[in-house]
Amino acid sequence: MLSNIKIEDILFLDIETVPQYAEYGQMPDPFRLLWDRKAQRINSENETPDEVYRKAGIYAEFGKVICISAGVAVPKPNGLFFRIKSFSGDDESVVLKSFAEMLAKFSAKPGALLCAHNGKEFDFPYLSRRMLINGIKLPGLLDTAGKKPWEVNHLDTMELWKFGDYKHYTSLNLLAYTFGIPTPKDDIDGSQVADVYYNEKDLNRIVTYCEKDVLTVVQLFLKYRNEPTIDMANIERA
Repeated sequence: MLSNIKIEDILFLDIETVPQYAEYGQMPDPFRLLWDRKAQRINSENETPDEVYRKAGIYAEFGKVICISAGVAVPKPNGLFFRIKSFSGDDESVVLKSFAEMLAKFSAKPGALLCAHNGKEFDFPYLSRRMLINGIKLPGLLDTAGKKPWEVNHLDTMELWKFGDYKHYTSLNLLAYTFGIPTPKDDIDGSQVADVYYNEKDLNRIVTYCEKDVLTVVQLFLKYRNEPTIDMANIERA
């Protein structure tokens, strides 16, 4: 039961990803040919590989991580606080190494858990794949090889909302609206991240967006437990 979990044992997170190259034509020829084959399999609208390339960032083999925001709830006598920290930059290896160091320490904590919205299908495997590609040792909470399903300490607010309905997908934005949580999509959404990164070169805007998603995930988790949400005055940034 969710009520039995100590909320301070959960690391809530969200990631933002973009294609490895700003444009289709910038890819090296061997990489481009591999993308062309991938595009044929995922294309449902008769688009060219060039046109489909805008979706490359969601695939770990063709994308990269530019921002990871993570936060923990901190119970205090005067209420529940939330401490959040972001790792961002153009050099993915630096971003991932910095986060991995923090996550390795958190993983050593008894009862430690990870939580994200659609994390089991996207954030957690994407981080794991990109860390391996960058030669980074997986922190304990991401190293799931050989573990039984009940040994994997991952929570997913989208999965929790399914209640066993495997075909049901609900966006974080919709759940935020449904539960009366301030929407995280009041500036940009995921489909605009690559444009903001490559064309506007506004990484800070993306970090703000990513942090809003993390805040929404923890607020949603509290709603699932029928508990008061965190006051915005109680948000601390590391």
